[in-house]
This record gives sequence, C-alpha cells and structure tokens, in this order.
Amino acid sequence: MSNAASAIRLGRKYNQVIDGARLVFVKMGYERASMDEIAREAGVSKATLYSYFPDKRQLFTEVYRTEILRLADQAVQFEDADIPPEIVLREAAGLMVAYLTSDFALAMYRICVTESPRFPEIGRAFYESGPELGRARLGAYFRAAQARGQLNIEDFDLAADQFTQLCQTTICDRMLCGVQDRFSQAEITRIIDGAVSMFLARYGVQSAPETPTA
Repeated sequence: MSNAASAIRLGRKYNQVIDGARLVFVKMGYERASMDEIAREAGVSKATLYSYFPDKRQLFTEVYRTEILRLADQAVQFEDADIPPEIVLREAAGLMVAYLTSDFALAMYRICVTESPRFPEIGRAFYESGPELGRARLGAYFRAAQARGQLNIEDFDLAADQFTQLCQTTICDRMLCGVQDRFSQAEITRIIDGAVSMFLARYGVQSAPETPTA
C-alpha cells in the first residue's frame, strides 16, 4: 500500500466516506454524483471529504479498490493444500458470480465504460483493482496447485482469465443489455457448475485408470 493510501486510511471517518460514496455512485453514476451529495450521504462536511479525497476521480477509484479487496478477503485460503481444486474453484466462482450480479458491479462497469475515454485513469484503476488483481490471485493458486500435482496448466495468466470469463457466461450479457437483473439460485448453480466442470476438463489432472486384475 502506498503512503498516500495509508494516510487516507488513518482518518477515523474514512469508512464513513467510502460507504457514502459507494451508495451515491451506485444510485447516480459518476457524472451525476457530486461531492456535495456524497458528503451528505456520508454524514460528513465537505471539508472533511476533501481532506480525504481532493477530487471525485480519486474517490471513485478508492471506492472500487476497497470493494474488490473486501471481496478478496472473503475468498477461501487458496494456499491450503488439503482443499481439492474443485472445491476451491467452486468457492471462487460463487464469490465472482455474487459480485458480478450485484448492483455495485453493474454500476462500476457502466461508469468505467462511460468515463474511461475522458478519464483513462478510471479505466486503469478499474482494470488494476479488478481483472488484474483477480488474475494474480488465481494465478498464484494455480501455480501452487500445479506444484502439488493437482492441475496441469501451461499459461497461468490465460487460465485465470479463462476461468473468470467462464464465470461470466450468460449472466453478464443479460445484465448489461437490461434483459435480466436478478438470477435464481438454480441459474447461478448452473453457471458455476459449468465453469468448474469445463475448467477442470481442460486443466484438471486425471487419475490413471486402475489396471483390472486377472
């Protein structure tokens, strides 16, 4: 963590500001969200708000980064060698799908797509805190699992991106196009089962068949 980020976190009203900004960005998007509205939602003065974040872009990127780190903290301990890959991947897929179907994720994606042409730093922050962080985390697990003989992967970054895309199957297109905004547990389970099964069909280590006895 940078010194600047550490300094921000030292403030006692940091979480208050982040939670207020999160609600405003989800409800109003980036363009319509004002620092006045965020200060009101957070229950802090504008002076306090600006003492943490001098501009809206920095606040937006911190809101997104904080949410992604919160999601990562909920993940299973990938380094636990006793957990089979199927269980780890199913847990990871469940967390990803839960995030992808949230109002927050949809709002952040739309903000990123809309604002990145004007403010490239928003797109970079979105990518670094989201897809890039996910790739690194999954890649670290894949390397460890392969060292234990549990997976067989040639390109760890590609495999991480593939697994992430498998978890987005059907769901993301329907949400982004406004076709569907809520998914049943049966629909979510179908996506997770398909993602894990397809990934392990490509990268899983198959047990050698038993030699029949005479």
